[in-house]
Amino acid sequence: MTGLFPRDRVEVAPGAVHVPDWLPVERQRELVGACREWARGPVPLRRTQLPGGGVMSVRTVCLGWHWQPYRYARTADDVNGARVAAFPDWLAELGRSAVAEAYGKEHGERGPAGGAGSAVYAPDAALVNFYDGDARMGLHQDREERCAAPVVSLSLGDTCVFRFGNAESRGRPYTDVRLASGDLFVFGGPSRFAYHGVPKVLPGTADPAVGLTGGRLNITLRQTGLDDPARRG
Repeated sequence: MTGLFPRDRVEVAPGAVHVPDWLPVERQRELVGACREWARGPVPLRRTQLPGGGVMSVRTVCLGWHWQPYRYARTADDVNGARVAAFPDWLAELGRSAVAEAYGKEHGERGPAGGAGSAVYAPDAALVNFYDGDARMGLHQDREERCAAPVVSLSLGDTCVFRFGNAESRGRPYTDVRLASGDLFVFGGPSRFAYHGVPKVLPGTADPAVGLTGGRLNITLRQTGLDDPARRG
């Protein structure tokens, strides 16, 4: 539990669910350790260059599929040309548990409005973003996937302000949610393509027991719907 009082789970928008304090401290610490290993390569943590020439303030490492604006590939051609680290089975299981926690038994094997539920959720890509105290993420949509399965977001370290908007534009209406270490946020169904971003990180808000002395880690799980030619018989 973060703070003196428990925080309630909230459906921020249809299909968008915030579950505070979902990950226990021990699990958070394990994930921080895993992120440190992933950041060492084969493709190291990097700042992504945007098509217009700008550079993102967050640093990112990918698993399963490498994301660069605005496509996926198995190799990080914008970094060192190496094939990205494999997406681990245990992380996919964690993603299925997250979807089940967010949507509950009332959706059975399907998520909200016919989206993927926990039984069929098969994430195959992860973006691990590291935010220092000055990093931000502008409002954007996750649209490179060929599948409308939910996006699972896990927060570690410093608290951030997470801005969750609508699917039509970057303007209002939007809701600002504080995501603390251990929080889960899942968005799918009618909210799958909502604009979202991080306008602010709150330095010094992390529990030292998590093992991250400064900054915020965000692990985002996605189901790409992409085919891997290397796996064809």
